[in-house]
Amino acid sequence: MPKVPESRRIGRMAVNEVRALLERHGHIVQEIDGGNDHGEDLHVTFVHGGQRTEDSVAVQVKGGVAVRTRRGHRVQVGDHGENWRDGSLPVLCVVHDPERGGLFWANATRQLRRAEALRKTAKSIVISRDAVLNDTNIDTFVWTMRQYLAWERKGVGRWADMADVEFATDDIVKPFENEYFEPMVFWQRRGEPHAILLHHDLDWDPIPIEEPMLRFRPIPSVGHIILNDAEAHWLMGCFKSTEWWRRPTDEPESA
Repeated sequence: MPKVPESRRIGRMAVNEVRALLERHGHIVQEIDGGNDHGEDLHVTFVHGGQRTEDSVAVQVKGGVAVRTRRGHRVQVGDHGENWRDGSLPVLCVVHDPERGGLFWANATRQLRRAEALRKTAKSIVISRDAVLNDTNIDTFVWTMRQYLAWERKGVGRWADMADVEFATDDIVKPFENEYFEPMVFWQRRGEPHAILLHHDLDWDPIPIEEPMLRFRPIPSVGHIILNDAEAHWLMGCFKSTEWWRRPTDEPESA
């Protein structure tokens, strides 16, 4: 009789655990046939209030001790890097390790984009031992991913990943691309006296900026950052259009 590999049993158990958790909470899970598995095992669509949402992710599932490390787990990227980083759906990696408490997860797309920003090649996705996924925190997990997908649809999720920052739901985020196709982002939080500039040439490090720092002569700049005319005028427009959002939160709105 043909012998069934142990790796298949472990893999199936892992996929079933992830699927059972999500379906137990009403979400739609479609398993990708093994013959068509090119780095993702599940396609998940989130459900809210009994209604299907527009929010979907792909999931790569791993099981067993082979991916275990002292601090958590690592899932090898292999030749999936570009697809996981730039595909139409964000890709999550979920590990099933019952000896350590069950399921653990990480956003592979975000980690790969951050590595790109740092001009590195990520060979594996790091999953922390603290990143547990279970019945207790599934709602928080879903809310987190739906917020992530909302920024993706606005076209700025990639830049948050590159800079390794989190945009809040009420933040004002304005992207810009100069004539050399170099992106930058103006980011204003509610009630903060300054904005944040995320800039391709600055390795996406968040730089606090204020309107008085902006200069047009003799050379366009904001603080120590050199700009061109288009970038400087864009920043001025951003500052002027978000002045109301920098007011202290306890300050009444003007009539």
